Amino acid sequence: MRVRGRAWRLGDRITTDDIISGKYKYQKMDDLKALLPYVLAEVIPGFHEKVRPGDVIVAGKGFGYGSSREHAARLLKLAGIGAVVAESFHRIFYRNAVNVGLPVVVAREIPRVTQQGDTILVDLEEGVVVNETRGVEERFQPPPQFILEVVRVGGLVEYVKRHGRLPWE
Repeated sequence: MRVRGRAWRLGDRITTDDIISGKYKYQKMDDLKALLPYVLAEVIPGFHEKVRPGDVIVAGKGFGYGSSREHAARLLKLAGIGAVVAESFHRIFYRNAVNVGLPVVVAREIPRVTQQGDTILVDLEEGVVVNETRGVEERFQPPPQFILEVVRVGGLVEYVKRHGRLPWE
C-alpha cells in the first residue's frame, strides 16, 4: 500500500483536541462530514479547504495524545489525509488510526527534514517513507500482515464485514 502526497508539517504534541476540538464532539455526531470545517482549524485555519486527497501529515513527538476519541483519526481520513508520519504517537491514537484504516508510520528523520508542501511517499509494505522533495529516505519495520490488511480494506469494521471475523482470530 502506497500513499504519495503533499506534506502538512506539524510540530510536537498535536493533541486529539487540536485535531478536532472537544467542543464539537456532541454537536454533529450523526454526520461526521459536518465536522470537517473544524479539523485542525485551530492549528491550520481553513485546513479542510486546503487539504487534498492523499496528503500526508508529518509531525513531531506525541502525535494524537489526549482523549481516546476515535473522531480524530476518522476525521483526518475523511478530510483526505492519506497517512500520518510522526516521530512518535500516543498509543490510543495509533490504534484508533489502524482501526479506521488510516496509515500511521513512526519515523525519526523524515519529520526533522520535511517542510510544508514537500512531496512524501509512504510505502507500508516495503517499510519506507521518502521525502521526494529533499531526497531523504527512511526505513521502518512494516506493520504485521494483518494490520496491513485492516488498513488496506479501510479499517476494522470493513475487515469484519468482509471476513466475518477479527483479523487475529
